[in-house]
Amino acid sequence: MKNISYYKFRLGVAALLILCSAPWVEAKVKLPALFSDGMVLQREQSVKVWGTADAGETVEVKFLKASAGKGKKAIGQPQALKGGKLKNTYTATADANGRWSITLPPMKAGGPYLLQVNDLQLKDLLIGDVWLCSGQSNMELPVRRVTDMFADEVASYNNEQIRQVVVPKTFNFHAPQEDMPQTSWKAATQENVMSFSALAYFFAKAVYEKTGVPIGLINSSWGGTPVEAWTSEEGLKDFPLYINDKRQYEDDAYCAHIKKVEGENYYRWNRSLYLGDAGLHEATPWYAADYDDSSWKSIDMFSDSWGTNGLNPIGGSHWLRKDVEIPQEWTNREATLRLGCMIDADSVYVNGKFVGSTGYMYPPRIYKIPAGLLKAGRNNVTVRLISNGGKPSFVPEKPYKIIFAEDKATGTTQQEVSLEGKWKYRLGAPMPNAPSMMFFCYKPVCLYNAMIAPLQNYSIRGVVWYQGESNVSRRNEYAALLTAMMADWRRTFNAPDLPFYIVELADYLSKSDIGGRKAWAEMRSEQAKVAQTNEHAVLIKNSDLGEWNDIHPLDKKTLGNRVADAVLEDMQ
Repeated sequence: MKNISYYKFRLGVAALLILCSAPWVEAKVKLPALFSDGMVLQREQSVKVWGTADAGETVEVKFLKASAGKGKKAIGQPQALKGGKLKNTYTATADANGRWSITLPPMKAGGPYLLQVNDLQLKDLLIGDVWLCSGQSNMELPVRRVTDMFADEVASYNNEQIRQVVVPKTFNFHAPQEDMPQTSWKAATQENVMSFSALAYFFAKAVYEKTGVPIGLINSSWGGTPVEAWTSEEGLKDFPLYINDKRQYEDDAYCAHIKKVEGENYYRWNRSLYLGDAGLHEATPWYAADYDDSSWKSIDMFSDSWGTNGLNPIGGSHWLRKDVEIPQEWTNREATLRLGCMIDADSVYVNGKFVGSTGYMYPPRIYKIPAGLLKAGRNNVTVRLISNGGKPSFVPEKPYKIIFAEDKATGTTQQEVSLEGKWKYRLGAPMPNAPSMMFFCYKPVCLYNAMIAPLQNYSIRGVVWYQGESNVSRRNEYAALLTAMMADWRRTFNAPDLPFYIVELADYLSKSDIGGRKAWAEMRSEQAKVAQTNEHAVLIKNSDLGEWNDIHPLDKKTLGNRVADAVLEDMQ
């Protein structure tokens, strides 16, 4: 019997052979997620390039001008740039933690350039002005949501010199993060433009038309978020309430537990809603084209009474049906169903066929009706409206109609059928209020850590800030909070004079809501106070662009032009 030492020897030889035969993997240099093809770097400021590698690894960085007339992928020799000459090669050594960085000298606007870091290449880079566009939903609101007003203008415009990068939505309660999930820069072309922030898009377009300088937009925004979510723990040192609030969520297991229980609660609520809704379970469902709704109540769609019990709103499912007449000559055309905005969620059927749904109150309901679904004569539109506990309703002064688009091939003009007026109504499943939801992104510090801190090494020209709706109820402290956030970001970007363009809240709420309108007016005064008491801060007038029935007013073009005018004035 062979001894144990012999077997150990054989095993060692086998292991050595495996190691020798395995392919040798060279450590790869990594760049931050913010770095991608097409990115825009800030002109006339030092530009930091950084990343990670193996500890002690040598990193070579080259910044090259694309050869004229040979396309974006061609590269040539470095050229002399404002503030000094670019070296052929910059060299850095990764420290013990694998971090490295180099700094390029200030450069004039231009491009395209190529950035080469060891074996990595980023193409089609531009030098221009980079703007951090941040805040809540009115900053986040994409171009596709304002096409009712600007469809033709957007469709006719392409500009490769205007680019946006969207910071992925994520939060962190532990510490400022060095990086973020992968993202990429996109040019303002028809392929990409609908996802651009509408305000940032019109702002960039107006500035570019005056300067011809490439524009980079860093879109770091999240709907519904308060100012304290965008401020660091250090920045909130004078607001212990918010630091203590944030500490509750530093335990990942606790956060996961909250979401688990929330998911279970919503499952039970939705299951009960489904099982209790006769409209889904009768032999002929209530959305069927041939369903007999003659016994249903006839109501005015904008009435205050149908979604209540006479005093309080009724949560749960509400069914509404309307018949419309369609001429024979319209029936073979695709149509668009516009159902304004509804509170809260909806599922919509045309002649018994599902055409679309929306899960919350704010987005406009725009659903396509395929050609052939509508027939000559009577047609039916059915809405299953879900209220989470507020008053179910159709928002007035929004479009409610079926639109048949212009057909240039046949010379047919646009036609439409109104859906306003009387509807048939029946309560489906009355429910208690839906379970509350925890939005961790609304909590202090967490968005600064995850969506601002990773940007800190990236040189920017300034900040466009549109936020405040979520702080109206605490407006008495907003001036102090926003001032603290601005100081915080200036420390973060090592830019004491970093300009902030603060967008005033738009007018909102019905004239009958005297208390609500007073609160919003007071909030605008707090915003103005910040601009008046802080250097390099400008208030952008916006109150006159509001819509009483929509917290997301459409006219982001006039607003964008106003921001551009303020920026251009500061450039002089």
